[in-house]
Amino acid sequence: MKLKLILTSCLIVLGMNAQARDYQYQTVNGDLTKTRIYTLDNGLKVYLSVNKEKPRIQTYIAVRTGSKNDPAETTGLAHYLEHLMFKGTKQFGTNNPVAEAPLLDEITQRYEVYRKLTDPEQRRQAYHEIDSVSQLAAQYFIPNEYDKLMAAIGAQGTNAFTSNDVTCYTEDIPSNEIENWAKIQADRFQNMVIRGFHTELEAVYEEYNIYLSDDGDKVWKAMGEKLTPTHPYGTQTTIGTQEHLKNPSIVNIKNYFNKWYVPNNVAICMAGDFDPDKTVAVIDQYFGNWKPASDVSQPVFPEQKSLTASVDTTVIGQQAEEVWVGWLGKKASDLQCDTLGVIEEMLSNGKAGIFDLGLNQSMKVQVAQAGMMPMQDYSLFFLVGMPKPGQSLEEVRNLMIEEIDKMKKGNFSDDLIPSVINNRKLTWQKGLDNNLWRVRLQMGAFINGISWEQEVGELDRVSKMTKQQMTDFANRFFTDGYVTIFKAQGVDSTQKKIDKPAITPIPANRDMVSQFVKDIQNSKVEPIQPVFVDFKKDITLTETKKKLPVIYKQNKDNDLFTLVFRYEFGHQDDNRYSVATDYLDYVGTDQLSAADIKQQFYQLACNYSIHSNADCVNVTLSGLSENMQPALQLLEKVLHHAKADKTSYDQFIDLTLKARDDRKKDQRTCFDYLYHYGVYGSHNIRRDDMTEKQLRETDPQQLLDLLKNLSTLEHRVLYYGPLSEKALSDMITKEHQTPKALLPVPKGKPFTAEQTPKDEIWIAPYDAKNIYMRMFHNEGRAFRLDEAATITIFNEYYGGGMNGIVFQEMREARGLAYNASARYFRPERKGQSEFFFTHIITQNDKMMDCVNHFHCILDTIPQSEAAFQIAKEAVIKQMASQRTTKFNTISRYLTMQKLGYDYDINEKIFRDLKDVTLQDIVRFEQQQIARKPYRYLLLGDEKELDMKSLERIAPVKRLTLEEIFGY
Repeated sequence: MKLKLILTSCLIVLGMNAQARDYQYQTVNGDLTKTRIYTLDNGLKVYLSVNKEKPRIQTYIAVRTGSKNDPAETTGLAHYLEHLMFKGTKQFGTNNPVAEAPLLDEITQRYEVYRKLTDPEQRRQAYHEIDSVSQLAAQYFIPNEYDKLMAAIGAQGTNAFTSNDVTCYTEDIPSNEIENWAKIQADRFQNMVIRGFHTELEAVYEEYNIYLSDDGDKVWKAMGEKLTPTHPYGTQTTIGTQEHLKNPSIVNIKNYFNKWYVPNNVAICMAGDFDPDKTVAVIDQYFGNWKPASDVSQPVFPEQKSLTASVDTTVIGQQAEEVWVGWLGKKASDLQCDTLGVIEEMLSNGKAGIFDLGLNQSMKVQVAQAGMMPMQDYSLFFLVGMPKPGQSLEEVRNLMIEEIDKMKKGNFSDDLIPSVINNRKLTWQKGLDNNLWRVRLQMGAFINGISWEQEVGELDRVSKMTKQQMTDFANRFFTDGYVTIFKAQGVDSTQKKIDKPAITPIPANRDMVSQFVKDIQNSKVEPIQPVFVDFKKDITLTETKKKLPVIYKQNKDNDLFTLVFRYEFGHQDDNRYSVATDYLDYVGTDQLSAADIKQQFYQLACNYSIHSNADCVNVTLSGLSENMQPALQLLEKVLHHAKADKTSYDQFIDLTLKARDDRKKDQRTCFDYLYHYGVYGSHNIRRDDMTEKQLRETDPQQLLDLLKNLSTLEHRVLYYGPLSEKALSDMITKEHQTPKALLPVPKGKPFTAEQTPKDEIWIAPYDAKNIYMRMFHNEGRAFRLDEAATITIFNEYYGGGMNGIVFQEMREARGLAYNASARYFRPERKGQSEFFFTHIITQNDKMMDCVNHFHCILDTIPQSEAAFQIAKEAVIKQMASQRTTKFNTISRYLTMQKLGYDYDINEKIFRDLKDVTLQDIVRFEQQQIARKPYRYLLLGDEKELDMKSLERIAPVKRLTLEEIFGY
C-alpha cells in the first residue's frame, strides 16, 4: 500500500453515541493518525488514535506546566512534584490516611521553618526533628503502591518527565486494562498526597548530582540566560538550584498542584488498540467530576529584546569542548517553526545537508549539526560544532556561520528542499507504526497551543515551500544577533559538594496492601490471549536463484522495506571492519564523489548502514520500496567501487583519534568502558580497536576492499517489505553480485565474560560528585531453559523497576540513589554463561551505605508474597500482550537460532510462569546470587571516597583510563 500524504485543512465535527451519551469530537481530513480530539465538560482534552498492531496502548497524561511556572523562590518545584505524584493518594500508598494526615501536616509546617533557617546547627536539629516525625508517618506509608498498581495491570514504561512547559506522565498498558488505568490515574490526579518527602528529596539531589557532570545542561542554561534573560527559560532551570533543593516548600508544592493540575490544563493522549467510543466514555466516567479551575492562563513575561549583535560566553566542564550558536525564534505555534524545521534538515539531516556535505563529509570540522527546540513562548534554533585536532572553537563557529551565509545566498542544490520533503514523508510513514510517536505529536500540540489541523497539516504546508522563500527567510532570521556558547574543557570550580543528610531509613512495608490495590488486583477483565511467533508460518525460508539463503516476510501495511545482508562474523573476529565502515562515509567511487552518494540516497528517501557488531556484520538498506532497486544499485556501486586516498584517510585517522580521546572525558562513557573491561577483560568490544599504529600503517584501500569482498563471503538475505518472494529473488540476483561458491567467514576469539571466583574491587578515576558502581558475579553457569520463567519473575520482583526490591530499599527507604537496579542476565548465544549485576549511581559519601545494604538484600532477600504475586501478574500480563511483528519477526528468529532453538522459547516461558512460586525465587537467589564473590566496578574520585572501608572488603585494583579504553 502506497501512503498518500495529502493533508487537507478541513476541520469536521462528528458525534458518536457511547453509553447513552453523545461525545463530540474533532478530526482533520487527511490526518494519517486518524486522531479524535474530545473536550469533556470540565475542559479535559482527550486525544485518541487507534493502531491495532498489538493489544497495547501508549498513554501520556500531559499537564501544561513546567519549570517556567516554578515560583522564583523554589525553582525545581515542577520537577519535584513530578516525583511526588508517584507517592499515592488517600486511597493508596497508605494503610491509615486518617492517622497519617496530622503527621504529614506537621512535616509540611516543619519544612516551612527549616527552609528559613540559616544557622547550621539549627538546621541540623530541625532536620533531625523532621526525620523523627517522618519515621512516625512512615508506619502508615506503603511505598511504591502506584508502581504495584501499574504492575498489577501489566503496564510498562512507567515514568514521567518535566521540561520548561510540560510535566508528563507515561504508561504503556495492555488494551484490556483501560478502566483500571483510568480509575488509578483519576484518583492520582485529583487526590495526590505528599508523603515520603525527605527520602524522595534525596533522590532528586542524586539526580542533580548526575546533571552536574553533564555539560550539556550548562550549555542550555547559558543559552537561555543570554537569549531570554528576563524569562524563566533563562532565569531558572528544570532541576532547580542547589539552594532551593535543600530548602523545599511543601506548601508551595501543594499550591502549585492545586493551580495547574486541573482538567482544563491537562490532556490525555492515547494511541493503540482500543474502541474510541468506549474509551472516551470510561475516561469521562472517572475524570468527568474533576473540578476545573477558573483561571489556567499562562504567566506573561516581558517580551525578550532581539539581539542586535553577537554575544559570547563560556562554560567549563570535563566533557569534550564544543561550540553552540543560537538564535531566538517565535513560539512553537507560530508558522515560523514550519520553516525552521525545514531549515534544520536542510543544514543537517545526516546525509546530504549543507553541514553534512560542506563541513562533516569534507572533514573541515569533527562534527557540525543544527537543531531547533520549539517551546510554548519562544523557540530556539541552534548550531553545535566540535573541533578537529588543532582547531579552535572560534574557527568552528565561523565555519558554521559561513555555511549559513551560503544558504542565505541560495548556494545549495535545487534538489535539497524536495529531498527534505520526501524524507519527511518517510518519517511520517515510519512514525505511524509507533504509538509513542503518535502520542508525542498529540502532547506537543496540546502543550504548545497548536491546533490539530495545524499540527497534521505541516507536511502539506512545507511541501509548497520554494528555494526563494527559504533564502529570503534565512536572510531575515539569521542575523548577527546570535549567542555563542563556548564549552571549554576543564574543571568546573563552581560545583559544590552536597553533604549526606542524616536520614533514618523508613520501612518498606512491602507486605502491606491498601484496599484500593486489592480491588484493582481482583477486578475482572477479559484476558488477552498470548500470541507467540511461529517461525513456520510467520516467516519464509527460501533462497535466490543463485542459492543465496533468504529469510523473508512480506509487508502488507505500507510501502516501506528493510533489506539486510547478514554475515555471521563481527568485531571479535576482525576489528578492521568497524574502521572500514566509518571510513567509507568519507570517500566516493571512481565515478561518484562522497557528496554525490549522500545526495542520491537522500533523494531516493533511502538509507544504508553497515554495522560490525560483536558477532555479526549487517549491511542494511531501507526506505521507500518504489526506490529499492536504484538504491540497491547505488549501494552495490559504493561497496564495489569505493576509492581511498591518502589525504582523506590521514584526516579520518586524526578525527578518529580525537573522538576516542573525547570519549575519555565523559562520565557515562568512561563507566561503560569500565563495565565492559570488568565483565569481559581486555578483549572486549569497547576496547578491541585498531591501534593508532595499526591505523597509520594500514593501506586505506585494503580497508575498503574488505567491504568490496563482503559479497564473496557466506551470508544471508533478510527482507521485510512489499515485494513478492519472486520479485525479491529477481532483484537480488540481478543487482547483488556474488560468486558461484561463497567463502567461509573469518573466525577470531569470542568476547567472553570472565568468571569471578573471588571478591575484587576495580576502580577507575573520574572527578565527579557521584560514583557509578556495579557489582558483577559470574560463575560460568550455562543457560537452563527450565529456569527461564523463574529468572524472568525474579528480575521483575528483585531489580526490574520501581516496584522491585532494589529500588524500594535503595531509593524509597533510604534515599541513596536516583538510579538503582539489578538484573540476572541470560546469555545471547549458545555456550555463553549467565551472569548477575547490581547497578547504582550515588553521591560519593553514600558509597559504603550502598555497598553494605546491597549485601544485606543480596544475602537475605526480602520476601513478600504480596509483592511476589504483583510481580508475577505483571510478567504474565506483559507477555500476554506482547506481539512480535514486522522485521522483528526475523530478528527474533535469528535470536533463537543463536541460542540453539528453532522455535520461540517465550511460549514455554509463558506456560511455566503460572507454576513459579516465591520459594522458587528465594531458592534461586540464594543459590546463584547470595553470599557470592563479586567484582566491584567503580568509577569515581578516590579522594572523595572511603577507600579504607573498600579495602576491608577486598583488594583494590586501580585502573587507568588508558587501560580500560585501550589507548
